[in-house]
Amino acid sequence: MSTSFYDLINVFVFTLVGTAFVGIVLFVSKLVRCKNPSPEKLAPYECGNKASGEARPQTQIRYYLFALLLVVFDVEMIFLFPWGVAFRSLGLIALVEVALFIGILLLGLAFAWRKGALKWQ
Repeated sequence: MSTSFYDLINVFVFTLVGTAFVGIVLFVSKLVRCKNPSPEKLAPYECGNKASGEARPQTQIRYYLFALLLVVFDVEMIFLFPWGVAFRSLGLIALVEVALFIGILLLGLAFAWRKGALKWQ
């Protein structure tokens, strides 16, 4: 048999062992845990005070926009890392392509700035 078949068997065995381990740990934790719920244990805890207000207050959309912009620009920086590693062997065409890429990122940043998505008020 080929080595790729043995590799596939190894992956299958590790998946099976990992799944079995998780199942066993969950089963043992269910057997060992305390089963004595009371109203005090089921109440939400806020620094010793009784809970007041809603559990899920509304959040303004600008926080989500700010987080989305952060994620987008972080992902774009990850795309630049391999280019920086292989910079010397890529040549002038890659430099022009990365300059265009960064230019598009800067246009997106300018658009978000102009729309006020970066204000934290």
